[in-house]
Amino acid sequence: MKALLQKEIRLSASVLSYIFIVAAVMTLIPGYPVLCGAFFVTLGIFHSFQNAREANDIVYSALLPIAKTDVVKGKYLFSVMIEAAAFFIMALLTLLRMTVLSDAHPYIANALMNTNPFFLGMALVIFGLFNLIFIGGFFKTAYKLSPFVTYIIAAFLTIGAAEAVHHIPGLGAFNAFGFEQFPLQMSLLLGGLALYILLTGVSYKIACARFEKIDL
Repeated sequence: MKALLQKEIRLSASVLSYIFIVAAVMTLIPGYPVLCGAFFVTLGIFHSFQNAREANDIVYSALLPIAKTDVVKGKYLFSVMIEAAAFFIMALLTLLRMTVLSDAHPYIANALMNTNPFFLGMALVIFGLFNLIFIGGFFKTAYKLSPFVTYIIAAFLTIGAAEAVHHIPGLGAFNAFGFEQFPLQMSLLLGGLALYILLTGVSYKIACARFEKIDL
């Protein structure tokens, strides 16, 4: 499996997958829907799937002396690796905004979603939706990229809901600034993590079952 992951990293991946990790720095932009950074990270991963399709990478991988499910596993491991790298950057920059930059006027006056643990939890939800809708959908044919359109719709509906939720009376704590409402914020982050694990796990099992049925 280590060798298969190295193949994904060195041969199958598009350079855009690595470049788009930088989108995690959008976490620092005030007055901007910061969850779009998570979407752009997944857009980078999408380019690796597009690159793999054009290079006939799926067929090449399936011809290797490995199980068909290992082909799926390699794609998921690569995607999770990119998502984890971006999430790590987002977490560091969120902590920076919650501490060192907590008194900065552009962040205090920010009318949109603050970067807090709820933001991080929602970023994980977007990553989970990508894994479920796009990667799981891709392995239905191991060729068509159209599930990405469905994912775009789901991702931006999620971003819109996350941006709007703190405007609902009684839910202002979702947009807490700094370390306000920290226990609630951490529970929201853990909820996002649990949902990410669930969506990714379910997606992986579905993708393996679908790929086994494909006659390459």
